Amino acid sequence: MTAEIICVGTELLLGDILNTNAQFLSRELAELGISVLHQHVIGDNPARLRELVTQAKNRSDLLIFSGGLGPTEDDLTKETVAEAFGDTLHFDEAEWDKILAFFARTNRRPTENNRKQAMVPTNGHKIINDHGTAPGAWFEDAQGHCAALMPGVPREMKAMWLEQVRPLLLARQNCTIHSHTLRVLGGESAIASKVAPLFESTNPTAAIYCKTGECEIRVTARETTPEAAEAACRERLEEFRRILGDAAYDVDVPALEYTVVRVLREKGLHAATAESCTGGMIAERLTNVPGSSEVFGYGFVTYAEAAKQKLLGVPAETIAQYNVVSGPVAAAMAFGAAKESDAELAVGITGLAGPGGELPGKPVGTVYLAGADARTNTGCLMRLTLGGYRERGVIRARAAMYALDMLRRMALGLPVPDSLAITPDTPATTMDI
Repeated sequence: MTAEIICVGTELLLGDILNTNAQFLSRELAELGISVLHQHVIGDNPARLRELVTQAKNRSDLLIFSGGLGPTEDDLTKETVAEAFGDTLHFDEAEWDKILAFFARTNRRPTENNRKQAMVPTNGHKIINDHGTAPGAWFEDAQGHCAALMPGVPREMKAMWLEQVRPLLLARQNCTIHSHTLRVLGGESAIASKVAPLFESTNPTAAIYCKTGECEIRVTARETTPEAAEAACRERLEEFRRILGDAAYDVDVPALEYTVVRVLREKGLHAATAESCTGGMIAERLTNVPGSSEVFGYGFVTYAEAAKQKLLGVPAETIAQYNVVSGPVAAAMAFGAAKESDAELAVGITGLAGPGGELPGKPVGTVYLAGADARTNTGCLMRLTLGGYRERGVIRARAAMYALDMLRRMALGLPVPDSLAITPDTPATTMDI
């Protein structure tokens, strides 16, 4: 099956609203094995919309719309698509009662133009909207071409898709589809080059999506039964993990910090953070995870040299000898955070996020990251060179990602790539060369 996505709204063309609906629908359709041939953004103009719908219907099996279902005069998607599919609209009393009830719950009164939203297809059918006033619509012609119309409000559109449209499309395909997402640390090109043959399969399919410092690999299987689809997905995921190794850190999690919190909880460990250049970003990401208070109690933001000395016990002579942006200072921060918090694991981070502040031999993007393990009184230290990313926000975000991965690896007893072993008494100094 082939599809086209049509997002309606002049505000989208003007850039006043970010079009997240198209991204969501593209990924959802790909998961269903439906090929998206085109994406369109079009203003609230009936003539141009009519022309687009006619063209799209002649070359694709399925048209997915978002937007243009509101009560105003320029919300004409439903009327235009009905005409293109040879259908008409009629007033639905049940939908009007739902609209009246919705307004009553929100202590508002509908206007006459709200009645427009209660118009539904005559030959097609309405699509229930349990999260707003505008029902969706389904149209179909004699040749089997279909159109699904959904609201433009992302919250309403996503709910309608998941609750109504997706099951409808699944039923038409007479199959079961299961999908899982593997999260992998590293860049897209490096990851894809290792697992390229696995992307060539047509079932299960695999697609890679680049994020900051990591990638998602979505694996989707189409089978006759849920059990077969799940088994096919899991088998392909294991193939990816065997090739990618420790960099593939989890499946179906929102972000790395969720994995870190889970691992710490399973291992009965606690973590602390000591941050300079990241300014609390690592702690923020950890505390975004529900239940993180069980494993995370202390986050030190020691931006100033005095704060590093007072709160973490970083010796003034260490700062004077090596500079505040150095391996020994990062190590002292990590071991100090572990000591002050009584946590088994801690990370310390200091660096130059830019755009200014460059030092001899330490360009913008130089970051020192240290990990401390209070159980063994040992740790690890690494120098990151992130200047190629230029932007301050990107450098800080990537540094925070490395720190979270260091916590994960220390908790699991995994090696930390490109790091040196250190102790509190003999921090590595060679990384300052």
